[in-house]
Amino acid sequence: MGAVYAILAVVALMMLGVPVVFSFAAMTLVLSLAYDVDISSLMTTGFWSVNSIILTALPLFVMTGYLMQSGGLARRLVEFVETLVGRSRTGMGTSMVVACGVFGAISGTGSAAVASIGSIMIDPMEKHGYSRGYTSALLGISSLLGLLIPPSITMILFAVVTKQSVAACFLATIGPGILLMIVLSVLNALHVRRTGGNSKDVMSWAVRARAIGSDGWKAAPALLLPVLILGGIYGGIFTPTEAAALSVVYAIPVGFFVYRELTLKSLFSAVVEAATTTGVIMIILVFSFVASRIFTFERVPQALTDLLLGTFESPILILLLVNVFLILLGMIMDDVSVIAIISPLVVPVMQSIGVDPVHFAAIIGTSVVIGANSPPMAPILFMACRVGKVGMKDVIRPALFFMTFAALPVMLVTTYWPDLSLFLPRAAGYLP
Repeated sequence: MGAVYAILAVVALMMLGVPVVFSFAAMTLVLSLAYDVDISSLMTTGFWSVNSIILTALPLFVMTGYLMQSGGLARRLVEFVETLVGRSRTGMGTSMVVACGVFGAISGTGSAAVASIGSIMIDPMEKHGYSRGYTSALLGISSLLGLLIPPSITMILFAVVTKQSVAACFLATIGPGILLMIVLSVLNALHVRRTGGNSKDVMSWAVRARAIGSDGWKAAPALLLPVLILGGIYGGIFTPTEAAALSVVYAIPVGFFVYRELTLKSLFSAVVEAATTTGVIMIILVFSFVASRIFTFERVPQALTDLLLGTFESPILILLLVNVFLILLGMIMDDVSVIAIISPLVVPVMQSIGVDPVHFAAIIGTSVVIGANSPPMAPILFMACRVGKVGMKDVIRPALFFMTFAALPVMLVTTYWPDLSLFLPRAAGYLP
């Protein structure tokens, strides 16, 4: 019961508005009292656990996202994707979805995509007949492609917490990410057709071809970044951490000297924002590792496994229960908190029913897309509302539509069709 009390404590404190870091500290305190553990002896374990070269990639990828936003890289990417997909009403919505996916292939965060893509695209989409509420909802869902299209900060955290290969976890979410991108684009096209209006491209094919060449040339330095990151990682040239360092080293001169939009002030702001975000994540991980060690000492994962297997005989039912649990937790907690708390507990359960931890990485990644956009917390959706300058009452209906007919089906397909997430890790040799 100590684990239950600890999880309830962190959930209650977060719902009361207590900062995440202090909520996790309280969780560790509750665990130490419940199981009569000397927490001072375990704190060194927590600090040694975060002494990982892999975690160095976190601040670097976060900083890359901010550099793209302030250095002009994000805007060139959006302009190129918009020209490539088309400037019709249908094309505008698809452009937002694809741009979030491309942005995710560089920054690895959802919040950076909301700020960058939203500030560029929401006003033009309104001029093309989209309501701001619908556009903000589409932005909120699409921005989470940054957690599925590698490199993903969420997958780095999962790999560190569960001791899996970072590259394998990156590959596991590509299939679900592409599937979500396709489903969102189809739903947007159906919405445009249902609401009527002009869906014809405003440019002729000849003009569009010239524009693609022009915008493609302008966006080439930005488009080269994901090629360097992913090509280098899976080509065996460098590790994810080295790729993160390269992305920062590359983005700074491009922002300063190629696009000439990055300034010393904005560079300093990017460093501060990356340091702040990383500091919070690292402290959360310290307490998470301490809690995980207590769970291990007290055999909590084994007890949870025995309880579920003794209550439910069907692996399908257990997976469905885990899906519901992840969605409910995601409604009140951010993705970092969900991974830090749940992964050490649930991975043993998944392994006991034959689910590979890398497959579970994809499951938990797709669940975050739903939780981060679901009230009462809905951090990504609230951020999309602020960027779109619209109230939650105007966003909630289209957001529920996208979660019901896009995010939820993708999560279920990912859960019950393992090959969608395991095909690429196996093809790359990370899994047997």
